[in-house]
Amino acid sequence: MAKQIFKKIINNKEIIVEHGQLAKQASGSILVRLGNTVILATVTTNLTPTELDFFPLTVVFQEKLYSVGKIPGGFLKREGKPSEYGILSARVIDRALRPLFSENFRNEVQVVINVLAVDNDHDVRIASLFGASLALGISKIPFNGPVASALVTINEKNEIIVMPTLEQLNNGRMELIVAGTENEINMVEAGCEQLPEEEVLRAIMAGHQFIKELNAFQSEIINAVGEPKMVVELFTIREDIINFVQENYADQLIKAAQIREKIERYQTIHEIENQAMAQFPLPEGNDEKLKRRMLLELSTCLKNVVREEIRHQITVQKLRLDNRQLDEIRPLASEIDLLPIVHGSALFTRGETQVLSVVTLGALGENQIIDGITDEEGKRFMHHYNFPPFSVGETGRMGAPSRREIGHGALGEKALLQILPSEKEFPYTIRIVSEVLESNGSTSQAAICASTLALMAAGVPIKTPVVGIAMGLVKNDENYTILTDIQGMEDHLGDMDFKVAGTKDGICALQMDIKISGITEEILWEALLAAKKARATLLANILATIPAPRTELAPTAPKMKTFMIPVEKIRDVIGTGGKTITSIIEKSNNVKIDIEDDGQVTIYHKDYEAINNAYQLIKDIVFPVEINQELIGTVVKIEKFGAFVNLKENLDGLIHISKLADHRVEKTEDIVNVNDKVKVKVIELDSKGKIKLQLLEVITSK
Repeated sequence: MAKQIFKKIINNKEIIVEHGQLAKQASGSILVRLGNTVILATVTTNLTPTELDFFPLTVVFQEKLYSVGKIPGGFLKREGKPSEYGILSARVIDRALRPLFSENFRNEVQVVINVLAVDNDHDVRIASLFGASLALGISKIPFNGPVASALVTINEKNEIIVMPTLEQLNNGRMELIVAGTENEINMVEAGCEQLPEEEVLRAIMAGHQFIKELNAFQSEIINAVGEPKMVVELFTIREDIINFVQENYADQLIKAAQIREKIERYQTIHEIENQAMAQFPLPEGNDEKLKRRMLLELSTCLKNVVREEIRHQITVQKLRLDNRQLDEIRPLASEIDLLPIVHGSALFTRGETQVLSVVTLGALGENQIIDGITDEEGKRFMHHYNFPPFSVGETGRMGAPSRREIGHGALGEKALLQILPSEKEFPYTIRIVSEVLESNGSTSQAAICASTLALMAAGVPIKTPVVGIAMGLVKNDENYTILTDIQGMEDHLGDMDFKVAGTKDGICALQMDIKISGITEEILWEALLAAKKARATLLANILATIPAPRTELAPTAPKMKTFMIPVEKIRDVIGTGGKTITSIIEKSNNVKIDIEDDGQVTIYHKDYEAINNAYQLIKDIVFPVEINQELIGTVVKIEKFGAFVNLKENLDGLIHISKLADHRVEKTEDIVNVNDKVKVKVIELDSKGKIKLQLLEVITSK
């Protein structure tokens, strides 16, 4: 196959697509060059469907440190498990692709993104989704694309910048990735500096204009090199199974779907399903594959009855599972200071969703070191989210965090980061762990609420409280219903999970997952406004629990003292091989000391006495004396121009001959001699650290 190259300039960005040379045994393979960012996207599929009850799509984002000229750290010196950035990038791509496959498609599909070169001014995630969509588009795999994404920010002048450079992004007020098809939005991921809803929507729609051009470019390439789509066996349910369920179990399932309490509802539905599975007349014989398939169809049919009933209640009758109004939030409860010893703790409950968040403060030197393909080298703030199986009354695997847990933790981190004090204002490393104790929908947003409470209880001077709410959507043709504060079954059986976190002043973070092909600008705007209304209720609950951050840290939290020293004195404080600073730490009850390149020194300890002791030791090195300070010293050297006086260990000052008396002195020895004990005053400290003195009195003369 001959190599083919396609080029397009969109929004002043050149995109080069190469096809036909690399990875030719894959079902679809595309090399994308966006600036100097290069990715290879490949897609493959199994020709036979699985026996699963869902579409098995896997997206793998392969980071290679050679792409940014780095050698991996550690002993092995090769890439290991995916980084947090890699996992989050794969989730962004997955959420944009998944809605564009038929829900009855059961063949396993694997999308692999190989990151070959990274230019931080051209976002690798945008190139990756473009390549993945195009590889699917030209392949034989059934796919209802194309889909593409855009990176958007808003600068200080409120100007929207689509596909910003790294500098523009770092100086911007938002980092938004929006994905969509020709006419609809199907994925949003954003962190924002408390931006109003209209500004966020304006940025999303500006990104969509760029997306339309990318999709048009994909269509050109697909028309040129695309393969005919293969005929696949879509999952269907036999007519006799549908009739069996309708005649024997539909009424029971519809009644069970109306049970208000989650556990009782799920248990009742589960019992009915088990009864149906046991009583269904399976064919005789040894064809186990056929029997498994029929039971899968039966299970799916039973679930479809519940799904359609709940969707009918919401869209037609405007009724929800727990009889709430469409815009009503479940009962709220907040509590702080649950745990001793820790630096801050809080419990937040919304209906049957409950999260405990715990804050830990540490020295800046305890920040997270990042070894990845981005320009980020470390983080002083971390939000970790844990979702144990007991939170939904089940048993299950426990261990390393799942991709979902990493994603939810990162979403909360984006929201909370917007309201944290700067490193200069509050020079601590901050870690929050959110433990999900009960789950019935929207745990990631409950984690944001619990974390806000915990930060305030810990005495972290946040700018303002931030809260989160999950919005849902049930859409039937042109009719749709938007739901506020969706619970688990509404999320599972609905069409959208739109998480919106923000303050009283604006949005801090967004994440949208949908199961349909996309939503319009009108639906998006309506959901944003409903979320804004819900935030006011949540904020009132937070502020009723704790109206402002505490003014003091917990007794167990490390206290700190921050001050500046001259840059040229840093080496004196550290000493040869770190001996001086190690001695200071040991003499001060093992304080922690951070020294920045600009001369900022921060000392941490639980005890202020230890901090002050370390501060004095550093001060004695850097600022051993002060102007106008009076000291007693010993003359150690006589010169024609004056006398050198030893003030303390390794510290001498000069009394110029003109400062030995209030009259003219012919010879230094006429006033002082070596080993004389003298009283002096500091009159000048020059830029090189030299001390100039004035003689006040000769105490003893030798």
